[in-house]
Amino acid sequence: MSETARDIRRKRLLHRSRYRGVKESDLLFGQFATTWLPLLDDAQLDRYEALLGEPDQDILAWIYGREPVPPQHDNDVFRMLRSFEPSV
Repeated sequence: MSETARDIRRKRLLHRSRYRGVKESDLLFGQFATTWLPLLDDAQLDRYEALLGEPDQDILAWIYGREPVPPQHDNDVFRMLRSFEPSV
């Protein structure tokens, strides 16, 4: 993937992260994306994009340990998100 295409993808993912529809998710994903998207490789961007395709309530349940993380999302990017502490 060209650097330009990667930059466009990151901008799109940043927008999706900031405007999830649930305030708590907007803050968590938005700050996570601002911090980590520039550092993720293409495979990690794939995993992050797949995670963004899930409903907010499911992702938050996995993050807070209320539900087990499905195998397809039990990866490095999810663990980074789970350990990320957004500023308030």
